[in-house]
Amino acid sequence: MNRCSWVKGDPLCIEYHDQEWGVPVHEDHKLFEFLILEGMQAGLSWMTILRKRENYRRAFDDFDPVKIKDYDEKKIKELMKNEGIIRNRKKIEAIIQNAKVFLQVQKEFGSFERYLWCFVNHKPIDNQLKDWKEVQTTSVESEKLSKDLKKRGFRFVGPTICYAYMQAIGMVNDHTIDCFRYGEVKRME
Repeated sequence: MNRCSWVKGDPLCIEYHDQEWGVPVHEDHKLFEFLILEGMQAGLSWMTILRKRENYRRAFDDFDPVKIKDYDEKKIKELMKNEGIIRNRKKIEAIIQNAKVFLQVQKEFGSFERYLWCFVNHKPIDNQLKDWKEVQTTSVESEKLSKDLKKRGFRFVGPTICYAYMQAIGMVNDHTIDCFRYGEVKRME
């Protein structure tokens, strides 16, 4: 079975690629989860975050922005002691801030999904990559998204993080065309 060349032999990586990566996500809760996880990846490998994903779910109330927005200093100190997550105070504070802004965007647009997907005209971009070496790290759309998210008060949402986010949630189909998931994901549009 042919997969994108970035997929290594780690079963967790294979499962993520084969079942999640690039699948269009339209459910706000899942969009928030991926936004948080992609921000936590800054300076680290995705596999580091993927291995800690379940710990993040437990530590951050299953990525419930309504609960997270109310985290206080006591909760931050508790999270800083949690060895199952990345114990970076700025990243933890960013999760709390992002939860607050996420809820504001939901209120303004009716859903985060409605806001987010307008950056690609509500249709995934299909880059039709022949080789993984062709993949971008940013795009015009990720730069616009990053700028708008930052303007609204989101943190850890630079253009590169936004592009990885767009790939993860299927706003961009960057499976190589020889990957068995390319056509499957394309049919999900």
